[in-house]
Amino acid sequence: MRQYFALLIFGIILAFSSCRTDFDTVASSGDLKFSKDTVYLDTVFKNIGSSTYQLKVYNRSKKDISIPIVQFKKGLSSKYRMTVDGMSGINGKIFKDVTLLAKDSLYIFLETTADITDANPTDFLYTDEIQFDSGANLQEVALVTLIQDAVFLYPNQNPDGTKEKITIDGKEVDGFYLNENDPVNGNELLFTKQKPYVIYGYAGVPENKTVNFEAGARVHFHANSGLYVGKNATLQINGSASTTEKLENEIIFEGDRLEPLYSDIPGQWKSVILEKGSTNHSINHLTLKNAMIGLDLRSPLNTAEIKNTQIYNCVEYGILAQNTQIVGENIVINYAGLASLSCVYGGDYKFTHCTFYNNWSNPSHFAVNLSNNLKGATPETNPLTQATFNNCIIYGSNFNEFNLSKNTASAFVYQLNNCLLKFGSTSNPDYQFKTDPTHYNNIILNENPKFYNVSQNKFNIDKTSAAFAKGNQAYNIPLDILGITRTSPPDLGAYQSQDFPK
Repeated sequence: MRQYFALLIFGIILAFSSCRTDFDTVASSGDLKFSKDTVYLDTVFKNIGSSTYQLKVYNRSKKDISIPIVQFKKGLSSKYRMTVDGMSGINGKIFKDVTLLAKDSLYIFLETTADITDANPTDFLYTDEIQFDSGANLQEVALVTLIQDAVFLYPNQNPDGTKEKITIDGKEVDGFYLNENDPVNGNELLFTKQKPYVIYGYAGVPENKTVNFEAGARVHFHANSGLYVGKNATLQINGSASTTEKLENEIIFEGDRLEPLYSDIPGQWKSVILEKGSTNHSINHLTLKNAMIGLDLRSPLNTAEIKNTQIYNCVEYGILAQNTQIVGENIVINYAGLASLSCVYGGDYKFTHCTFYNNWSNPSHFAVNLSNNLKGATPETNPLTQATFNNCIIYGSNFNEFNLSKNTASAFVYQLNNCLLKFGSTSNPDYQFKTDPTHYNNIILNENPKFYNVSQNKFNIDKTSAAFAKGNQAYNIPLDILGITRTSPPDLGAYQSQDFPK
């Protein structure tokens, strides 16, 4: 038995000694390899944390090495922070004696939070380097971040620690009312192009006030945030046609994550709500992206003129209109979980030269949905006095992209003139596109509009499109969404046909 235990102890000692040799390291010699020589952390707003970015470090040698120090060149004052193989080091800035095994790699994860005053005043770039080792063995990886200045609008904090609230749909939500005499921001009801705006919570427009957005304004909404236009208030979006790809005169509403990863992710913010009792809204040259609901319009008094507007990547609806009145020209909507355009509970609508497309993966979506009823409402139906579509395209990835939900207890008046429509075969009398002139005139059914690139929301067409020169001159809007003069007969949809780029 004693011999057995002696052999066991000897085996454990031998095994332990063998394992320890695996961790014998040599000093690094400046031969590390990196997945990138520069890490670009993209654009962030001042004092708003970035996403997390990755750098991979490789040891190509056959020996385990020890890196004496991994640190930022700016040391503890750096606005960057990192973890090295899950370790946080000294304040996420300095790491000593980092082991990297032979033929292995380690991960470095990087973030930053910086003020505009930390950046270079000429180009607003904040830079630093990660240093590996020192002296003759020093290796560096550059870090670059663009810091963008902005006007931040947010609810005040009450003495008890709670946030300022406004009431929407009978519920209190984090929000505040825009102040035309704010001591810090001046007139908050006037959004200019001087700086982008970042909104936290719902920004409300006070009663009897008008919020104006000048050409070139950029508005970024944080998660669960939006714009609320309440009783007797008005929304005026005054963009104009741009001449460059920078969209210098377009007004843009989107989320507050500026990294490319977030450029087309739906649901990053809530909605623009045009509440019951608000009225006389004018929207021109607006691009709205990545909301839950793009434009949420309510009540018959809520008249809106919407022109030259693009709405993309909304979890529920691009435009949701409930018993309201809209005149729409040169509108483009794509990628909505339920419907690109949904006009419910009646109302009065006229759309001309619009492109309603839906490429959402949900098989129950529509490009256009019309109804004169709303479950749970009192009364449950309201008259749809007009829903007219002239020279429009209603298309998408589904079998049917046009839906009617009709209650005979109220009026249901609709008409499509010179429209290209995607719809499968049916015997339903409401969808007799070729034999029902009361509702359908000159319908092009299920022919490919041949858009330039729907996945990139580029709905331009050329002469090979089924929508080319199929419009009725009587409904013609002289300029398309880009400000280009339409030909006669006009093309269908929001874009005048042009040759695609080679």
